[in-house]
Amino acid sequence: MIRYELAGRAALVTGAASGIGLALATQLARNGARVALNHLADDPRGPEQVARLREAGHDVIAAPGNVGDPADGVRMVEQAVADLGRLDFLANNAGTPGSRTSIASHELDRITDELWQTLLQVNLLGVFRCTKAAAPALKAARGAVVNTASIAGLNSPGSSMAYGATKAGVISLTKNLARALAPEVRVNAVAPGAVDSAWMIEWTNEQRSGSIDKALLKRRCTPDDLAEVMLFLLAGAAMVTGQTVVVDGGLTLSG
Repeated sequence: MIRYELAGRAALVTGAASGIGLALATQLARNGARVALNHLADDPRGPEQVARLREAGHDVIAAPGNVGDPADGVRMVEQAVADLGRLDFLANNAGTPGSRTSIASHELDRITDELWQTLLQVNLLGVFRCTKAAAPALKAARGAVVNTASIAGLNSPGSSMAYGATKAGVISLTKNLARALAPEVRVNAVAPGAVDSAWMIEWTNEQRSGSIDKALLKRRCTPDDLAEVMLFLLAGAAMVTGQTVVVDGGLTLSG
């Protein structure tokens, strides 16, 4: 993995109690950044990971809060910026599938208004409200934003059509936030494929093996695979903005 000199820089990673968010927060900290790990207030994994990273000698703080709640999401960002003293990097990674199992396209009755509201508030509006709240600090630092989209927003079925629609929205929002925050702030996204992490969808063995067989590189992504690309988009990639990088091992190229 490429190393960056990030001493004196500060980052906020949402949804950082596990998976992709935790992998990115860990890499940012290992490269010298001070990192705020966002997690739900009632998720014990958040404080546990903050303590673990501190024991390893990294400069990390907890940033509890729910990005899907308008007031709490903004409060969390403002508090994190105040605690960090500045903000160079924002990773809008928090997300939810809204269901423990995949919802096939024909199962319209399972796609309720409640599911839509949950997915929109967390996956799409959460990205907007966190970026809006962080914008002044990011502009002052001439920083960067990376959003976690999904191949579900690029013609892959995903966990449900509602989930895919919110991730397609993230891809569109990424382009428009890049326009809105230029020239001071770059905004990009990654679109993960199948990832081995503590994600809330319960994959069957058939689904898991199928995602490996269909991928050109014949394996599923790991959180570190995504973190490597996200770190590049935040700390490098000086002339890249408004783009979505697919990180799926060739899954969407297999036909």
